[in-house]
Amino acid sequence: MTRLQTLTQDPFFVGIDRIFDRMHTMNQSGSNNNNYPPYNLIKSDDNHYIVELALAGFTEDMIDIQVEDGVLSIEGKVEATEVERDFLHKGIGARAFKRSFTLADTVEVRGADLVNGILTVELENVIPEEKKPRKIEIGNAKTFLTED
Repeated sequence: MTRLQTLTQDPFFVGIDRIFDRMHTMNQSGSNNNNYPPYNLIKSDDNHYIVELALAGFTEDMIDIQVEDGVLSIEGKVEATEVERDFLHKGIGARAFKRSFTLADTVEVRGADLVNGILTVELENVIPEEKKPRKIEIGNAKTFLTED
């Protein structure tokens, strides 16, 4: 059993699986290969997440990142090379792709970087003040019942 499975079955973590499930739900329309490019989903703390994609051979201008209606879409466009090469082995798969992640309502994209062939997209779970836990004092309740 993985750590995530343990957390989602623990009664003290009710609802945490929703964030991971929605991030993992992918829209694969137009893609024949669900494994490309490889990616990681990382939880860095209670409110911060990182999506990493291995994008060897891609430059920043070949990558398009958008968020629309709660869906994070990352698309890589490959330009045709003018020079033909005679490959003895071609193991670096720099091909066009589109990978999408459905985000929870409270998750916002904070930024992205491409360093050494790894695209890192930073996400933050922003919980509104009215949804955050608050302490309820005992003894200051107003009575809503009226006596006749």
